Amino acid sequence: MSSSRLAKLLEFLENDPNDPFILYALATEYNTQNDNEKAYSFYLQLTDKHPDYVGTYYHLGKLLEKDNQKEKAIEIYQKGMLVARNKRDMHAFSELQGAYNTAAGLDYEDD
Repeated sequence: MSSSRLAKLLEFLENDPNDPFILYALATEYNTQNDNEKAYSFYLQLTDKHPDYVGTYYHLGKLLEKDNQKEKAIEIYQKGMLVARNKRDMHAFSELQGAYNTAAGLDYEDD
């Protein structure tokens, strides 16, 4: 990621600090840079202030899994599935359910 891209996102945030897309974009950028602390900060702002922003849950869950916090990741996937179902976003629901099944050890593959 380029620092100019991050600077632009931070400028957008300054102009519109409550825009969920900007918060999501920043979380994703920081996650890509492996700046987990800042990524968590923005993902958690989203779950707190914009709980219906369904894209948050998959990526936050994956970050938690990467940090060996599987139980928290499973909880996040469950919350995300609920949000996706309530929004009737079956594509997001399916992705979250797949991530949940994998994290919970429910993936059944043929041997």
